[in-house]
Amino acid sequence: MTLKNVKQSLNEIAKSLGEIQDAREFLLTNTREIIILCSKSIIAAHKGDMTTGKSNLKKANVLLNKYKKKATGGLRRYLIIPEQEFVEAACLIAIIEQKEIPSDKKLAVMPESYVLGLLDCVGELKRQVFDKIRIGKIDEATRIFEVMENLYLQLYTFSLYDKVVKEARRKIDVNRILVDDVRSVITEEKRRAELIRILQKLEK
Repeated sequence: MTLKNVKQSLNEIAKSLGEIQDAREFLLTNTREIIILCSKSIIAAHKGDMTTGKSNLKKANVLLNKYKKKATGGLRRYLIIPEQEFVEAACLIAIIEQKEIPSDKKLAVMPESYVLGLLDCVGELKRQVFDKIRIGKIDEATRIFEVMENLYLQLYTFSLYDKVVKEARRKIDVNRILVDDVRSVITEEKRRAELIRILQKLEK
Protein backbone atom coordinates (compact mmCIF):
# COMPACT_ATOMS: atom_id res chain seq x y z
CA MET A 1 0.00 0.00 0.00
CA THR A 2 1.29 3.44 -0.98
CA LEU A 3 0.09 7.06 -0.80
CA LYS A 4 0.61 7.66 -4.51
CA ASN A 5 -3.11 8.24 -5.25
CA VAL A 6 -3.59 10.31 -2.12
CA LYS A 7 -0.64 12.53 -2.95
CA GLN A 8 -1.87 13.12 -6.51
CA SER A 9 -5.40 13.86 -5.31
CA LEU A 10 -4.24 16.30 -2.65
CA ASN A 11 -1.98 18.11 -5.11
CA GLU A 12 -4.89 18.61 -7.49
CA ILE A 13 -7.19 19.71 -4.66
CA ALA A 14 -4.58 22.16 -3.32
CA LYS A 15 -4.23 23.69 -6.77
CA SER A 16 -7.99 24.05 -7.13
CA LEU A 17 -8.41 25.54 -3.64
CA GLY A 18 -5.56 27.94 -4.31
CA GLU A 19 -7.30 29.21 -7.43
CA ILE A 20 -10.57 29.63 -5.53
CA GLN A 21 -8.80 31.48 -2.71
CA ASP A 22 -7.07 33.81 -5.19
CA ALA A 23 -10.39 34.51 -6.92
CA ARG A 24 -12.03 35.20 -3.54
CA GLU A 25 -9.37 37.71 -2.56
CA PHE A 26 -9.61 39.34 -5.99
CA LEU A 27 -13.38 39.74 -5.69
CA LEU A 28 -13.29 41.06 -2.12
CA THR A 29 -10.64 43.63 -3.05
CA ASN A 30 -12.06 44.79 -6.36
CA THR A 31 -15.77 44.85 -5.53
CA ARG A 32 -15.10 47.54 -2.92
CA GLU A 33 -14.97 49.99 -5.82
CA ILE A 34 -18.52 48.99 -6.77
CA ILE A 35 -19.72 49.67 -3.22
CA ILE A 36 -18.01 53.08 -3.22
CA LEU A 37 -19.55 54.00 -6.59
CA CYS A 38 -23.01 53.00 -5.39
CA SER A 39 -22.57 55.05 -2.22
CA LYS A 40 -21.58 58.06 -4.31
CA SER A 41 -24.61 57.44 -6.51
CA ILE A 42 -26.94 57.48 -3.48
CA ILE A 43 -25.35 60.64 -2.07
CA ALA A 44 -25.70 62.41 -5.42
CA ALA A 45 -29.34 61.30 -5.72
CA HIS A 46 -30.14 62.73 -2.28
CA LYS A 47 -28.58 66.01 -3.37
CA GLY A 48 -30.74 66.04 -6.49
CA ASP A 49 -27.76 65.52 -8.80
CA MET A 50 -29.28 62.71 -10.84
CA THR A 51 -26.70 63.02 -13.61
CA THR A 52 -23.86 62.13 -11.26
CA GLY A 53 -26.00 59.52 -9.55
CA LYS A 54 -26.74 57.72 -12.79
CA SER A 55 -23.15 58.06 -14.00
CA ASN A 56 -21.76 56.36 -10.89
CA LEU A 57 -24.46 53.70 -11.08
CA LYS A 58 -23.53 52.96 -14.69
CA LYS A 59 -19.84 52.61 -13.76
CA ALA A 60 -20.78 50.24 -10.94
CA ASN A 61 -22.85 48.15 -13.35
CA VAL A 62 -19.94 47.85 -15.78
CA LEU A 63 -17.68 46.58 -12.98
CA LEU A 64 -20.34 44.17 -11.73
CA ASN A 65 -20.72 42.63 -15.17
CA LYS A 66 -16.95 42.31 -15.41
CA TYR A 67 -16.54 40.55 -12.06
CA LYS A 68 -19.51 38.22 -12.58
CA LYS A 69 -17.39 36.36 -15.12
CA LYS A 70 -14.86 35.58 -12.39
CA ALA A 71 -17.44 34.78 -9.71
CA THR A 72 -18.45 31.28 -10.75
CA GLY A 73 -19.98 28.59 -8.57
CA GLY A 74 -19.65 29.22 -4.84
CA LEU A 75 -17.79 32.47 -5.49
CA ARG A 76 -21.08 34.11 -6.49
CA ARG A 77 -21.83 34.79 -2.82
CA TYR A 78 -19.03 37.34 -2.73
CA LEU A 79 -21.07 39.51 -5.09
CA ILE A 80 -24.12 39.70 -2.82
CA ILE A 81 -23.00 42.85 -0.96
CA PRO A 82 -21.92 44.84 -4.05
CA GLU A 83 -25.08 43.73 -5.85
CA GLN A 84 -27.35 44.77 -2.98
CA GLU A 85 -25.67 48.19 -2.93
CA PHE A 86 -26.29 48.43 -6.67
CA VAL A 87 -29.96 47.50 -6.21
CA GLU A 88 -30.35 50.07 -3.42
CA ALA A 89 -28.94 52.89 -5.56
CA ALA A 90 -30.83 51.89 -8.73
CA CYS A 91 -34.17 51.65 -6.91
CA LEU A 92 -33.68 54.92 -5.04
CA ILE A 93 -33.03 56.77 -8.29
CA ALA A 94 -36.08 55.18 -9.91
CA ILE A 95 -38.33 56.19 -7.00
CA ILE A 96 -37.03 59.77 -6.92
CA GLU A 97 -37.67 60.05 -10.66
CA GLN A 98 -41.16 58.55 -10.22
CA LYS A 99 -40.34 55.57 -12.42
CA GLU A 100 -41.06 51.89 -11.98
CA ILE A 101 -38.70 50.14 -9.57
CA PRO A 102 -36.60 47.79 -11.72
CA SER A 103 -36.99 44.02 -11.34
CA ASP A 104 -34.22 41.64 -10.31
CA LYS A 105 -34.09 40.43 -13.93
CA LYS A 106 -33.68 43.97 -15.21
CA LEU A 107 -30.82 44.61 -12.81
CA ALA A 108 -29.37 41.13 -13.46
CA VAL A 109 -28.70 40.40 -9.79
CA MET A 110 -29.15 37.39 -7.52
CA PRO A 111 -32.49 37.04 -5.65
CA GLU A 112 -30.81 37.57 -2.24
CA SER A 113 -29.11 40.73 -3.47
CA TYR A 114 -32.41 42.11 -4.76
CA VAL A 115 -34.30 41.51 -1.51
CA LEU A 116 -31.52 42.96 0.66
CA GLY A 117 -31.07 45.94 -1.66
CA LEU A 118 -34.77 46.79 -1.48
CA LEU A 119 -34.69 46.49 2.30
CA ASP A 120 -31.78 48.95 2.43
CA CYS A 121 -33.61 51.29 0.06
CA VAL A 122 -36.41 51.70 2.61
CA GLY A 123 -33.96 53.45 4.92
CA GLU A 124 -32.87 55.81 2.16
CA LEU A 125 -36.51 56.67 1.50
CA LYS A 126 -36.87 57.86 5.10
CA ARG A 127 -34.15 60.41 4.40
CA GLN A 128 -35.92 61.45 1.22
CA VAL A 129 -39.19 62.00 3.08
CA PHE A 130 -37.52 64.16 5.72
CA ASP A 131 -35.65 66.15 3.07
CA LYS A 132 -38.93 66.89 1.25
CA ILE A 133 -40.69 67.91 4.46
CA ARG A 134 -37.81 70.23 5.33
CA ILE A 135 -38.29 72.19 2.09
CA GLY A 136 -42.07 72.22 2.37
CA LYS A 137 -42.86 69.60 -0.28
CA ILE A 138 -45.37 67.64 1.78
CA ASP A 139 -47.12 66.08 -1.25
CA GLU A 140 -43.84 64.69 -2.55
CA ALA A 141 -42.95 63.50 0.95
CA THR A 142 -46.29 61.70 1.12
CA ARG A 143 -45.73 60.06 -2.27
CA ILE A 144 -42.33 58.75 -1.25
CA PHE A 145 -43.67 57.53 2.09
CA GLU A 146 -46.39 55.56 0.30
CA VAL A 147 -43.72 53.84 -1.79
CA MET A 148 -41.66 53.24 1.36
CA GLU A 149 -44.60 51.71 3.22
CA ASN A 150 -45.69 49.54 0.29
CA LEU A 151 -42.13 48.29 -0.18
CA TYR A 152 -41.99 47.31 3.48
CA LEU A 153 -45.32 45.49 3.26
CA GLN A 154 -44.18 43.60 0.17
CA LEU A 155 -40.91 42.61 1.86
CA TYR A 156 -42.37 41.78 5.28
CA THR A 157 -42.94 38.08 4.58
CA PHE A 158 -39.29 37.58 3.62
CA SER A 159 -38.41 37.37 7.30
CA LEU A 160 -39.43 33.72 6.86
CA TYR A 161 -36.36 33.20 4.69
CA ASP A 162 -33.83 34.62 7.13
CA LYS A 163 -31.74 31.44 7.03
CA VAL A 164 -31.46 31.76 3.25
CA VAL A 165 -31.36 35.54 2.90
CA LYS A 166 -28.96 36.52 5.66
CA GLU A 167 -29.93 39.62 7.69
CA ALA A 168 -33.43 39.76 6.16
CA ARG A 169 -35.27 39.47 9.48
CA ARG A 170 -33.12 42.12 11.20
CA LYS A 171 -33.50 44.56 8.31
CA ILE A 172 -37.27 44.01 8.24
CA ASP A 173 -37.51 44.70 11.98
CA VAL A 174 -35.52 47.92 11.51
CA ASN A 175 -37.71 48.93 8.57
CA ARG A 176 -40.87 48.47 10.62
CA ILE A 177 -39.57 51.05 13.09
CA LEU A 178 -38.55 53.40 10.26
CA VAL A 179 -41.97 53.19 8.61
CA ASP A 180 -43.76 53.84 11.92
CA ASP A 181 -41.51 56.83 12.65
CA VAL A 182 -42.06 58.37 9.22
CA ARG A 183 -45.82 57.76 9.38
CA SER A 184 -45.95 59.72 12.64
CA VAL A 185 -43.97 62.59 11.16
CA ILE A 186 -46.10 62.70 8.00
CA THR A 187 -49.31 62.65 10.06
CA GLU A 188 -48.08 65.46 12.32
CA GLU A 189 -46.93 67.53 9.35
CA LYS A 190 -50.31 67.19 7.63
CA ARG A 191 -52.10 68.27 10.82
CA ARG A 192 -49.79 71.26 11.13
CA ALA A 193 -50.39 72.24 7.50
CA GLU A 194 -54.14 71.93 7.96
CA LEU A 195 -54.04 74.06 11.12
CA ILE A 196 -52.07 76.75 9.31
CA ARG A 197 -54.59 76.68 6.46
CA ILE A 198 -57.52 77.12 8.89
CA LEU A 199 -55.81 79.96 10.74
CA GLN A 200 -55.03 81.74 7.48
CA LYS A 201 -58.65 81.35 6.42
CA LEU A 202 -59.87 82.85 9.70
CA GLU A 203 -57.57 85.85 9.31
CA LYS A 204 -59.17 86.80 5.99
